Amino acid sequence: MVSNPTYEGDNITRSHAPLKRPLILIAANTIEVSVFYSLLVVIALVAIPYGATEPWWKALFQCLIFLLAAFAVVERLLRNISTNRVGTKLRSGSTSLIFPLLALLGFAVVQILPRKSSIAGVSNVQWTLSRDPLATMNFIIQICTLMLLSWMLVTYTSDRRLYFLIDTIIAIAFLSAAFGLWRQASQAQVGFILPYLKPGFGYAQFINSNHFAFLMEMAVGLTLGVAVTRAVGGWRTAIYLAAALLMWVAVIRVNSRGGILSLLCQAVLLTVLIVFGRRREQPIENPPSARIRQLAKQVVLVLTLLIGSVVTIVFVGGDPLAGRIDNLSVEMDRKAAQTYTLRQNIWQSTWDLIKRHPIAGVGFGGYWIGITQYHRASGETTPQQAHNDYLELLASGGVIGLGIGIWFVVAFAAHARRALKTPDHFERAVVLGAIIGLLTVSIHSLVDFGLHVTVNATVCTALISMVSIVEKRRIF
Repeated sequence: MVSNPTYEGDNITRSHAPLKRPLILIAANTIEVSVFYSLLVVIALVAIPYGATEPWWKALFQCLIFLLAAFAVVERLLRNISTNRVGTKLRSGSTSLIFPLLALLGFAVVQILPRKSSIAGVSNVQWTLSRDPLATMNFIIQICTLMLLSWMLVTYTSDRRLYFLIDTIIAIAFLSAAFGLWRQASQAQVGFILPYLKPGFGYAQFINSNHFAFLMEMAVGLTLGVAVTRAVGGWRTAIYLAAALLMWVAVIRVNSRGGILSLLCQAVLLTVLIVFGRRREQPIENPPSARIRQLAKQVVLVLTLLIGSVVTIVFVGGDPLAGRIDNLSVEMDRKAAQTYTLRQNIWQSTWDLIKRHPIAGVGFGGYWIGITQYHRASGETTPQQAHNDYLELLASGGVIGLGIGIWFVVAFAAHARRALKTPDHFERAVVLGAIIGLLTVSIHSLVDFGLHVTVNATVCTALISMVSIVEKRRIF
């Protein structure tokens, strides 16, 4: 073998040049590992200070995600250099969710573009579709942040790392539930580790107890989806079930009616999806006796989940929960709705707002200003959200925003359907758990706005990313 010549004036010979590629690859691998585990740390940290509801913490979360995304871009470039590739080919199946999100971003940008017109005889009056352009800009930044988070999770989550991602979400929810039960049992004055926590207000680290329920719903759905299907080992299944039980108890103790109703629906959805999945997996040539035994197991599973859920609610919830349920009659009373800021009044006012701005809405983030003209309560307080994310989407984006939302849901449904066809039992269980968590949150979003909280939006993004991770592997 003839050695490569040495260049004059250069200390590196051509024979040593190939060593650069392994070094580049090592650097790319180091960045990849660092970015992934840094993402897990950021997801965990964002849950600590009130779920990142404060503007400064939300801004820090966004800055960290953008910083990690910059490192991820460097890693992609180094890896392409090491493999002599100009770019990475995109597959339509793994990127179909991007297009509705890009359409949403484009529409939000249109909402903040300044326009000039003549109003009330005054010429060249500048205005925007959004009632609060700054809030719409913050919305754009937040959506970009969540898109980058999802991209990095889908890109860097391997088989083994998927366990770490699941364990991180379950651990966050478990520790939040444990902290909530501890706080409920022992807090007597303002400030319980976090300075803004008041006795009798909120739950765990959340200022709003319903926002805590959102986190529990997603985590319980993921946990039960993996554990009940026996997709993991015995000791891990036991830990998951114990964590799910504690989270379930915490949701009942918080007395969130929407959370309890959503978890009951979650039990039904879980059994339906499991029964449907087992029927598809069952061989056609199975004898009738085997099918009868399988049907009996499914019936027992359904009854166990439903009866266990109801019994737990009755014995753990007790009188406080009964009082909260009795208050429903008061909240649905029209006279009370005109006096207090209740959901019935907020929904009616939101609908009036929608009828006034049906096409493009009042801008994402502009609801709190747009609703002031239509809110008919005492005036002492003004709703900042519609307490129904679907109504707020229609109020903020009009039929255009609603159409983009439906587009995203349809694309995700097709995404999830493909992911459920994976032959790997564990990956199928992960997809099942993610779908259950997302469906539960979609039910609770009929009466609340928990996804506005950064930690809940982050966990929701992680669940969507899990489906994309499995679907991506099936394609490649």
